Amino acid sequence: MSDYSFLLVSTYGAPIILAATLLSCLAIPMPSSVIMLAGGAFVASGDLGLAPVLAAAFGGAILGDNLGYQIGRSFGPGIITRLEQKPSRRDLIAKARAEVRKRGGVGVFFSTWLFAPLGPWVNLVAGATGLGRRRFMFWDTAGEAIWVAVYVGLGYGFAGYLDQVSDLLENSVGLLSALVLVVILGLALRRATHQAKH
Repeated sequence: MSDYSFLLVSTYGAPIILAATLLSCLAIPMPSSVIMLAGGAFVASGDLGLAPVLAAAFGGAILGDNLGYQIGRSFGPGIITRLEQKPSRRDLIAKARAEVRKRGGVGVFFSTWLFAPLGPWVNLVAGATGLGRRRFMFWDTAGEAIWVAVYVGLGYGFAGYLDQVSDLLENSVGLLSALVLVVILGLALRRATHQAKH
């Protein structure tokens, strides 16, 4: 675990958790997951309250996602075209566009916690392509609740093992993503097979 992230949380508490989650949801590189783990650990030690940590993490995430959505809504495809000029962003935006086109609000939901690196781009594309605000908010809120609960909860439950938990989560994201994809494809195949029989 980053000692610097731990120091930030110990020094600034809930405000740094809010800032980190907000900025990470706007595609600004921040170790928000590690900072939430640290927040959970400080709750376990009694140095921070659970309600302020959860409120800061959740509030920052929701605010960041909605700012990204509003930027996409206000500036439309033009801003996406400008962002796509950088090849690394082009790939992320293409994936985000496919996710929103294929799954709509459910794509927003998964991008907040399961495919978190894609989240900021999904927010932007959702706004630019006209995904309804209520639909966006519903799925975004549900997904961010999972993201915050998992990381703060793991920090709380494994306060003495944060380095190991942090490493495990980084290494297991790809595996977890693949497992979820396999389950989704399996369900789709089962459904198609069932429809073909009738």
